[in-house]
Amino acid sequence: MRDQLAVSDWELVKALLPADWQAAARHCGALRRCRQVDSAETLLRLIFLHVAGGLSLRQTVVRAKVLGWATLSDVALLKRLRASGNWLESLCWGLWREPVWPEGLAGSGRRWRIVDASTVQEPGAVGIDWRVHYVVQLPSLACDFVSVTGVRGGETLCRIPVRAGDVLLADRGYSHRAGVAWVLAQGGEVIVRHQGANFPLLDRHGQALDLLAALRGLRHHQPGTWPVRFEAESRARPVWLHAVRKSAVAAQQTREELRRERGQGLQAATLELAEYVMVLTSLHPQAATALQVLALYRGRWQIELVFKRLKSLLGVGELAKDDADSARAWLQAKLLTALLLERLEREAGFFSPWGYPLLGTVALAGVSRGAGQLPAGGGSGAAAPTTRASRPGNRTKLARTAQEPPEPDATISYTHK
Repeated sequence: MRDQLAVSDWELVKALLPADWQAAARHCGALRRCRQVDSAETLLRLIFLHVAGGLSLRQTVVRAKVLGWATLSDVALLKRLRASGNWLESLCWGLWREPVWPEGLAGSGRRWRIVDASTVQEPGAVGIDWRVHYVVQLPSLACDFVSVTGVRGGETLCRIPVRAGDVLLADRGYSHRAGVAWVLAQGGEVIVRHQGANFPLLDRHGQALDLLAALRGLRHHQPGTWPVRFEAESRARPVWLHAVRKSAVAAQQTREELRRERGQGLQAATLELAEYVMVLTSLHPQAATALQVLALYRGRWQIELVFKRLKSLLGVGELAKDDADSARAWLQAKLLTALLLERLEREAGFFSPWGYPLLGTVALAGVSRGAGQLPAGGGSGAAAPTTRASRPGNRTKLARTAQEPPEPDATISYTHK
């Protein structure tokens, strides 16, 4: 797996990339000069060897010299990586199949952002060294924020820069009143998995919401909506709770996971709450109905296989902790690696027993060309929007802005506007 993308499966990888991926390297500023690195192909192989293979910069350049790819120093490779962020972003865009948006929301003009975090253990480390907090936009999968902290840097929406029109989609790890209040105070919106008792809610009369009593009233598998409030910083903020009952199989799986994680001493209320999916949002039902909100939250999991792969890839590697541009390019390359591996696995699991599409073969009836067959020219057929990735005005921000809350545990922070 270490050398898979850069060495043994390289020809297959090239066939999956967007048709103009090599020209995009120059357009995005990743390959301004060909000194030491003679082509976009060599540059991408070096990046994959470093990022996908989990090798240090020094190990990567030694390996590249042995393979006859290039002769350069580890510092020169770091500079190349630092300049490749926009190019890698454009490649992710070209690989990602745009998700299906709930009807009526596609043209809403909002910026949809997935918030997540993962831990990084560097080579030779005994324990966890760093935690990477990142934000990825939908549908482009462009990483617009990276923050690297120590192991005590917990998951919170308070560390995410927010502007009006943003909608942050987050899992239950971010379901905290202070974080949600921070997003709302900046003019953003949230869609977050509700934590149950850890995120107390008030009903419309200002009384504590009897959550289980409300959920028991759900009919079959139809979603329900409740106008609720929560208190933060001595202020009550209105939000809406949407919930739907799980299938019997899904509920049983959740209960079994809870027993494995917490043992047999679980409260009956905790086990009963496992029968439901609860999503809290600040979007008014007139702006996004319960079905739309639940579909958006499900949309967060449309790329769950990619994110699971990303988390495993983020777990090991040499992270550029002291340089924001390099850290962002590092994470964008990890995301590109995850997309490519997921695509290769999908080809292996469905389209052919040999694990890749044969170029020029006849498309199967009922299977679109884009889904099961690559163009004879070798590209994926999706052009990378390089003009977006390289537009003037992109800036790296190392210092905390006036709007951002303090981050005493942050090592670096990157924000892409």
